[in-house]
Amino acid sequence: MQSKTQKMNVVRMNSFTLFLLLSLICIAQGRSEASSVLFKTIQYSDQGTLLESVISLPANTKAKHPGILVVPDWMGIGPVVKSQIEKLSQLGYTAMAVDVYGKENRPTNTEEAAKIAGKFKADRKSTRTRIQLALNELLKSPGIDPTRIAVMGYCFGGMVALELGRSGADVKGIVTFHGTLNTPTPQDAQHIKGQVLVFHGADDPYVNSQEVESFEKEMKEAKVDWELVKYGGAVHSFTNPNAGSDPSKGAAYNAAADAKSWSALVLFLKRIFTPTP
Repeated sequence: MQSKTQKMNVVRMNSFTLFLLLSLICIAQGRSEASSVLFKTIQYSDQGTLLESVISLPANTKAKHPGILVVPDWMGIGPVVKSQIEKLSQLGYTAMAVDVYGKENRPTNTEEAAKIAGKFKADRKSTRTRIQLALNELLKSPGIDPTRIAVMGYCFGGMVALELGRSGADVKGIVTFHGTLNTPTPQDAQHIKGQVLVFHGADDPYVNSQEVESFEKEMKEAKVDWELVKYGGAVHSFTNPNAGSDPSKGAAYNAAADAKSWSALVLFLKRIFTPTP
C-alpha cells in the first residue's frame, strides 16, 4: 500500500504532468494559429508589365474580413513587408504586399531603388494606376469585405498610399510610416474619403519640416480627417531593422518608435473597421 506521502507525490506529479500537457497544447495552438496564415503569390499586368504581389489570408476565410494594401519601401517586396502582412493576417485581416515596380524591375541596391522610385514620384498618374490595380486584385480575395479596405505604406510606399487616397479610392484608412508626403497636386486631397494617419520621425532629414508643413496645409484645406504623430529622436526608416542603428546617417531603426507606431496602427484599424451602430 502507498503511504500518504507517496500518494501526495503522485498527485503532485499528476498535477505537474497535466500542467505541462496543457502548456504544450497552448504552445501548439499558438504555432498552429501562426502557421495557419496562407500566403499566395498573384500576378496581374499593367499594359504589358507583369506585376507580382503577395497576399496573406487569415485562418478563417469563411468570415468577411477587412483588407489592407501594404506598400513596401523603395526596395520593393522583401522579408520585412512579408512579415508585416503576416502579422496583419494573424489579427484577422487579408493583407497584400504590393508590387509597384513590376516583377522584372526589382532593385538590388539603393542606387537602383532610388532610380526606379524616382520615376514613380515624378509620374503620379502611373503610381495611381499601379496601386489601383493592386486594389482591384485585393478585392478578388476570398472572404474580403469590400466596404472595409485600408492602405498603408513605408517611405516610398507612404507616397503610394497617399496617392490612392488622393485619387478618390473608397478606402477607410490611409496610413504612412516615415513616408514621402509631398504631392504636385495638393488640391486632390479633397477626394480623400477615409481617415489619414501619418507616423513621422521628428528628426527625419529626408522628409523635412517644410514638407510636413505643406502636408498639414494640404490636409487642413481639404478638411480631411487626419492625424500626424511625431516620434522624438526618430529619423527616416525607423520601422526597418535593416536600416542600421546610427541616426546620424539620417535613416536608422528605432525600436521604441517602431513598437509605438505598430500599436497605434492596430488601434486605428480597429476603429475604422468597427461598424458604427
